[in-house]
Amino acid sequence: MRATPLQTALLYAAVILTSAILVFPIYWLVITALSQPDQLRQLPPSFWPSEPRWGVFKKIFEERPILLWLGNSALAAIGAVTISMVVSVLAGYSLSRFRVRGGQSLGLFILTAKMLPATLLVIPLFGIFRTVGLIGSMWSIILAHATLIIPFTTWMLKGYFDTIPRELEQAAMVDGCSPLGALFRVILPVSAPGLAATALYGFVLSWSDYAYARTFLTNAQQNWTANLGITTMKGEYVSNWSDISAASILIALPVLLIYLFLERYLVGGLTAGSDK
Repeated sequence: MRATPLQTALLYAAVILTSAILVFPIYWLVITALSQPDQLRQLPPSFWPSEPRWGVFKKIFEERPILLWLGNSALAAIGAVTISMVVSVLAGYSLSRFRVRGGQSLGLFILTAKMLPATLLVIPLFGIFRTVGLIGSMWSIILAHATLIIPFTTWMLKGYFDTIPRELEQAAMVDGCSPLGALFRVILPVSAPGLAATALYGFVLSWSDYAYARTFLTNAQQNWTANLGITTMKGEYVSNWSDISAASILIALPVLLIYLFLERYLVGGLTAGSDK
């Protein structure tokens, strides 16, 4: 059935309105970063600052250890995603392919762990890390983020593995591969889009964390992540929101660049289930 002109106009209007709502916070962040601090109090605000402060980004690099914060965030995210992907690939493949006693209960348990809020795990994790002496170490953040990511990535990969025909690994095992050999030589190469999409989501979950970093790294400034470091820019009585916004843009750029690089894999991972 062909859409009428009115329906087409309403569809375009809905798309434009939705896009505007999604893009507006980014626009406001950029405007705040480029505006002079006194201009932020002007009403009504200007659409674009008359004299953009492009030097604010250089100022942030000179006054704050932003590169150290970004490096710590990248280290935590890469470490957590690496651990999570190793565990999730094996767990998701097992839940997808093998039927064992208690397997359904185990799957429900993992799903329940996925639904738990991150703040609920802070106290038990703090007790464990304090006992083994990991408070203030990057390992505390890496392991804490892995506990948050693994249930999520396990269920994502299980759903992806369910869409891959079993005949592929059966043919590999007929040729002499073991179950693990079929997984690594056949299934994982075919699953590259799903693996990339899952790793990207896990990376974003780790990169955006604040609660764990605030709890485990408070007294270790050399290990502060970007989200924790940026909170130190807020003053007790006065805060320079222009500088904070500029730092926020710098912290968001790595995730944006990674997303642009993995976009084709992400789209392929999300739509592969309909192509199998």
